[in-house]
Amino acid sequence: MFDPYQSLIRPLLFTGLKADPEALHHQVMRVLSWLDLNCDRAPDRAIQSALLQSFSEYDPRLTQSLWGLTFPNPVGLAAGFDKDGVAARIWHCLGFGFAELGTVTQHAQPGNPQPRLFRLVSDRAVLNRMGFNNQGAAAMALQFSRGDAGRERPIPLGVNLGKSKVTPLELAASDYVASFSTLQNWGDYFVVNVSSPNTPGLRSLQDAAQLERILDALQSVNNTQKPLFVKIAPDLETDAIADVIQLAGTYQLSGIIATNTTIRRDGLKAQILPQTGKPIVDEAGGISGAPLRDRSTEVIRLIWQQTQGQLPIIGVGGIFTPEDAWEKITAGASLVQIYTGWIYEGPWAIKRILLGLLQKLDEHHLSHISEAVGLSHREV
Repeated sequence: MFDPYQSLIRPLLFTGLKADPEALHHQVMRVLSWLDLNCDRAPDRAIQSALLQSFSEYDPRLTQSLWGLTFPNPVGLAAGFDKDGVAARIWHCLGFGFAELGTVTQHAQPGNPQPRLFRLVSDRAVLNRMGFNNQGAAAMALQFSRGDAGRERPIPLGVNLGKSKVTPLELAASDYVASFSTLQNWGDYFVVNVSSPNTPGLRSLQDAAQLERILDALQSVNNTQKPLFVKIAPDLETDAIADVIQLAGTYQLSGIIATNTTIRRDGLKAQILPQTGKPIVDEAGGISGAPLRDRSTEVIRLIWQQTQGQLPIIGVGGIFTPEDAWEKITAGASLVQIYTGWIYEGPWAIKRILLGLLQKLDEHHLSHISEAVGLSHREV
């Protein structure tokens, strides 16, 4: 199958024009936002139909029913792409089975100084230090109110919550509660993001005592019993992961998202960041993409083992191919998410992954994707 993105567009943008990644992202979001805004008009409906035909793949063997939600397929958009929910009604047209919006904070904030988004092409990776740039929880709620009136959602929409940079760490719980309360009636599920390396001190909130205060505060106002998750860093040690798992049980979390970006720099081919001329080991930010693949899968496998498969996992990190997705699912992920791999592989990546997963089901004589979750543990 000829893929114009990989053959023509990506080489032009990445190598020929050396286009700025953040500028490109804004251009893509402007187009998707326009489609979202005009999705009830006839020309836009025709565009959506064409996108669905080109990029999506529906098969009942790939549906997942979890937490009272129906996912048409197990491949979702990871948080960070649609920070303000401006394209919430479009993601299903690109083949996604669900989308996670945000990260959103209580207060609108510009994020860290630019440049703050870099491609590491030789490593099939991205280095980002965005810093939760977003318009704030109230603005996202307004986006939902405009788009959801009288409409059924084709896919579940999650909301990833972060701490506002201006909020002191000791007041983190109230900051998360404020964002959650503003958006509680709109998100299908919510994620506590305490694992981004780009907000000062945020990762310290993964500490059991700190995280306990946040989860306790959130569940005390979770009147609609929305599914609540915590997203953890790949750099946590085994004991720290065990602490998070214990808290997940105590506060009846719906699952864990594993994992966020990594602050590790070992094994990278790229040594110097061309945009700054500095060694990558000296550059702030988290790395996503292929270098994260093995560690994120290792964390998924660890969570599955420690919970005996009783705590659902959403796996994210380094998914580019059907094999990557299958490895995370068989390690224990009920759902998976993609971001960096989608940037490198292009808009047909989701369809290729879904077709590849169907092929894997046939090869293993399985009738449904749910039977593949944790399969590698049972095959040992």
